[in-house]
Amino acid sequence: VSASLGIASGDPEATSGSLLRDADVAMYRAKSNGKGCWVVHDSEMRTAAVERLRLETDLLGALDAGQLALVYQPVVELESEAIVGFEALLRWNHPTLGLVMPDQFIPLAEENGLIVPIGAWVLDEACRQAVAWRDAHPEHCELSMSVNVSARQIASPDLLVHVATAISQSGIDPSRLVLEMTETALVQDAPIAAERLRELRTLGIRLAIDDFGTGYSSLSYLR
Repeated sequence: VSASLGIASGDPEATSGSLLRDADVAMYRAKSNGKGCWVVHDSEMRTAAVERLRLETDLLGALDAGQLALVYQPVVELESEAIVGFEALLRWNHPTLGLVMPDQFIPLAEENGLIVPIGAWVLDEACRQAVAWRDAHPEHCELSMSVNVSARQIASPDLLVHVATAISQSGIDPSRLVLEMTETALVQDAPIAAERLRELRTLGIRLAIDDFGTGYSSLSYLR
């Protein structure tokens, strides 16, 4: 058994409520730092917590408001320097904050479950764009489209339905769709992850491990 500790010290204006609030903020920082450690609260944490709460609140309506968008990064074969595919990357065009990068809002979407509907939208949009490019440039019909899949999506039983729906509605060749997932996402619940990967393979899509070697770095997990 281990514990994550948040430590707050009082000043003359402190109340029991403010001390508990500050200790709570510090505790969550300790948990995000890997758990089993302690963090002392400072004023910057309170500012970060307020900003985080604002982002989380605004994110609830971002998808319906059309604020989310995809940009596409080319995948290049080093030997020939030819473009062999694209990777869909999610961006949030916030009405007041401007462009918000995924490392700022994807963890929030993971925590509150929004990543499941957002991930389904990303799949649909990326597959639709891949087919549009294929139809406009039939000479490049072999280009692949890579889409990132989060740990929350892998754990969701709806993932298979979302992928199958995106394939059928867009008309993309399943072998042109690559789902990328991080090594960390796969080992959080290895049996469920393995079952989900087997299900996805029946659709004829391709799977890729993203950032392999930066987390657990275990070949047994890869197997």
